[in-house]
Order: sequence, then structure tokens, then C-alpha cells
Amino acid sequence: MDSMIMALAPVFMVGLAIQQLLEILDPVMNKLVGEGDKKLFLGVISMVVGLTIAYGSHISVLAPMGIDAGALDVFVTGLIVSAGTETFNSSLKFLGYAKENMKVSTVALKAEAHRDYVASNIMSKIDGRSTAR
Repeated sequence: MDSMIMALAPVFMVGLAIQQLLEILDPVMNKLVGEGDKKLFLGVISMVVGLTIAYGSHISVLAPMGIDAGALDVFVTGLIVSAGTETFNSSLKFLGYAKENMKVSTVALKAEAHRDYVASNIMSKIDGRSTAR
């Protein structure tokens, strides 16, 4: 897991840099194209910069997961870094939800195991059997 984090750290850093670039370009694009088309132009700029950096720097999102996809990897990496840190925020939220779901499942399993033990203990007392398991 640590190796995957280290492999994806450059992708995160590039996404952060692209997000910062968009923050700088936001007021400029607002004056050049107006509020209505600003989002479209910033999206195109972000995509072009993301694809250029993904191709030129050979950073990869799919390779650390063992997927050798060539040009598709460049495209996917470009899409992900062009979204800035939004992609990573969404991924972290998803991982947080998955972790919470795992905790809830574990608590439910422990409660069920406890109930089974209690039920078994009660039944053995009724039957006059030993409670040792």
C-alpha cells in the first residue's frame, strides 16, 4: 500500500498544481470570456495541461495498480490530474465510507457472535449440559 501511495503522490501534486493554475486563471478568464463560458474554457485548459503533463512526465495512475494500458493510461491520468484535487477528495470520501461500512459490519458480527454464545449457554443450562465449548 505504501508503494502505491508513493507512486500516486506525483499525480496528486500535479493535480494540486493544476488546481492552483485554475485559481490564478479564474479572474482572467472571467474578464476575457465572461462568467458564462469561463467554466468551459477553464475545463479545456485544465484538460490540455493535464494530458500534456501526463504524457511528458510519464506519471501514471494505472501502472501502480498493475495495469499496462499505454496510451489509455496517459489519457486516464490526464483526466484525473486535470480535475485537480477534486478526484482525490472524492476518493478519500469513498474510502472513508468503505471504512465506516466495514466498522459497522464488524460490530454487527461481534454482536451476532455474542448472541450465539449467550443462546448456546442458555440452551446448555436448560439441557443440563456443560457450558464449556
